[in-house]
Amino acid sequence: MAFKVIKPGLLALLQDLGRHGHQSIGLTTGGPMDEVAFRWANALLDNTPNAAQIEITFGMLSLEAQADTSIAITGADLGATLNGKSIMPWQTYPMRKGDLLAFHQPIWGLRAYLAVKGGFLCEPILGSVATVLREKIGGLTGKGDKLQKGDVLTYPTGLSHQQRSVPRRAIPNYGLKEIAVILGYQYQSFSPLERAHFFSSDYGISSNSDRMGYRLEGNAINSATKGIISEGIAYGAIQIPKDGQPIVLLRDRQTIGGYPKIGCVTRISGSILAQQKPGDVIQFTPITVDQAERERCLHMARLAQWR
Repeated sequence: MAFKVIKPGLLALLQDLGRHGHQSIGLTTGGPMDEVAFRWANALLDNTPNAAQIEITFGMLSLEAQADTSIAITGADLGATLNGKSIMPWQTYPMRKGDLLAFHQPIWGLRAYLAVKGGFLCEPILGSVATVLREKIGGLTGKGDKLQKGDVLTYPTGLSHQQRSVPRRAIPNYGLKEIAVILGYQYQSFSPLERAHFFSSDYGISSNSDRMGYRLEGNAINSATKGIISEGIAYGAIQIPKDGQPIVLLRDRQTIGGYPKIGCVTRISGSILAQQKPGDVIQFTPITVDQAERERCLHMARLAQWR
């Protein structure tokens, strides 16, 4: 059966792990801003890692269950309630026909993930259901639309519920303000003084931030190279435009860009960054590729072992 959307909230999007292999034709990957939370939500329900979920930004979403199912909520605490009773993220809950699930405003974090047993059923476009508003692709309609009042999100029925929760040590610390950065190959175009400024400065999250990228406000960083030939953009790339204010490019980033890049945020730290709200303050810290790989392998091994 399905969930019926009673209130669509500010921004609720169907997402899977992304649309890969099409950047050569200008299509970005999309996918969950907080990949760690997304993967744990599917693990809690024994779903496949790529099963479609709803990414809920800021909250204000209400859904009515049309049939019994089991759900998992991870990511931010958006003050979720089930039939008016408060529930916490990072665990599973049974839902019965007629139950009302609502997300309110952030208590901590910014984005929550709602997974359903078996995953939401939606026709993929170019191999993915990931919603990218800017490119008008994916989602429930296939045209990149966010969820609307009256939308019906189907899911498999007749599946039993198991009460589960994510181990406390595996839950990310969204209060962590240090964002890990792998140095980029254009790092040398920044003077030692500019590099020191970058890694010792506080940066505020601009209100002009979205799924495409987080614009930062703080100490301006200058590069000896004012522009480069446009090239492919990796997830987490930190561009330094002419005004010197860094931009961290995320899931809905453009596929090419011509600004120098001082480094690249790791996927694990990218998940932490995606939970920061406008006005929150972060700092960058450098790590090696080996350190980033170990961090990623540890996370994936913990998931696999838990499954």
